[in-house]
Amino acid sequence: MEGPGPPLPAPPAPKVYAWLPAGRYQPSQTVAARFAPPAGYQRMAAAEGSFGHWLRYLPLLPAGTPVKLYNGQPKDRQDVHAAVLDLDVGQRDLQQCADAVIRLRAEYLFSQNPDQVHFHLTSGDDIGFQDWYSGRGFTVKGDDVLPTARPAEAPSHANFRRYLDQIFTYAGTLSLSKELQPTPLAQVQAGDVLIRGGSPGHAVLVLDVAEQPATGRRLVLLAQSYMPAQQMHVLTNLWDETGLGAWFYLDPQQERVGTPEWTFRKTELGRFE
Repeated sequence: MEGPGPPLPAPPAPKVYAWLPAGRYQPSQTVAARFAPPAGYQRMAAAEGSFGHWLRYLPLLPAGTPVKLYNGQPKDRQDVHAAVLDLDVGQRDLQQCADAVIRLRAEYLFSQNPDQVHFHLTSGDDIGFQDWYSGRGFTVKGDDVLPTARPAEAPSHANFRRYLDQIFTYAGTLSLSKELQPTPLAQVQAGDVLIRGGSPGHAVLVLDVAEQPATGRRLVLLAQSYMPAQQMHVLTNLWDETGLGAWFYLDPQQERVGTPEWTFRKTELGRFE
């Protein structure tokens, strides 16, 4: 059997996952710690400080945790997840599929430089966190997005979450799909997104990637939220009988990419710039 490959870089400092209470982050309860690559595969290199490295060390809730909706009720399907991310979902029906992808991308950017955070609404308007906390907000009236003064605030994480709730309200799969660059399945990397823009639409985030050195074949870990808003969870491979567990093979030769609750076209993989 092939060895485990080169050692992984150290996980980010706990403060990088700013939504967690102090002392809660446990390196033994992360994506990297719980999901080893299948035999013969090695995790692909991810530079420290990169989005892929940050995703690899996301915190997880204890094994066996059920997925809950924003209102505390259990999700109808409890057979599609292999783990639940330790990430708040909020108390409103907002953090659905695309919103959860936006949330993780935004949290990563917030950990690097809060002023880098910005997202487009479905209207096409680009709304930056720096503008928002500096007192330049917006109001939606019909199809119009109007500049609106608001109290200036510190760029704290609590204010950042309020900003994101506004983004979740007026963004979705259509707007997010336009922020991503089309990417071939064979070149998939951590941080890429399987996405169908529109209504209905869906988005699934690539959390991690492992590669078979001899062939270049890549496996991925996937995570999603869904409707109604629910805890983001690592998907399990319902169809595999070869021991992949939560890992998926995105076959470039196939026209479709199957996930437990959505089937994508192979052309629907995108990457943040």
